Amino acid sequence: MSEPQHERPAHRIRALYTASTVTVYQAYAPRLGVPAARDGRFPAAWKRDRMTWIKPSFLWMMYRCGWATKEDQETVLAVEITRQGFEWALRHACLSHHDADRHPDRAAWKRQLREYPARVQWDPERDLHLRPLPHRSLQLGLAGEAARRYADEWTVSLTDVTPLAHRVHAAVRAGDLTGARGLLPVEEPYPAGPELLAHLAA
Repeated sequence: MSEPQHERPAHRIRALYTASTVTVYQAYAPRLGVPAARDGRFPAAWKRDRMTWIKPSFLWMMYRCGWATKEDQETVLAVEITRQGFEWALRHACLSHHDADRHPDRAAWKRQLREYPARVQWDPERDLHLRPLPHRSLQLGLAGEAARRYADEWTVSLTDVTPLAHRVHAAVRAGDLTGARGLLPVEEPYPAGPELLAHLAA
């Protein structure tokens, strides 16, 4: 059963997950996203030396890519990765912004940015109209070792969910919010204990 909005902690990972995997979302240009989904792996053209951001929230992905309409974001992929890899990234992540309660000064935070292969930011979750909600959605940035592991070790499957994005959007535009909600992936609170999130809650 879903949590009531007013009872949701501000910083909590919500995701579609199984005993061994967690699903995250990314949007790409069709020239990259279509062959990736077809072959079930990221192609050589996928730049493993650049930071890539993964999002466990389907609706936040829809907000980011404009329901798969923004340029070079027309193909939305559901990327199923191992929970082991996902949690490794969280353990090796730092906040993407300076937090005076967690960093003694900006220089210490910048050192973390250089040293850690992953970073976290918490952005307002979105509703079906893509309006911000009071609680936050995790965005996980992967660079260096984390990006390479993500592409070549952690990824279990790649699925093109662009048609799903279009169906949900069509239902929203038609005013059928119940129908749209029924199409959404079921995202539940992810069992991330303090050892995973204590250093990342802004």
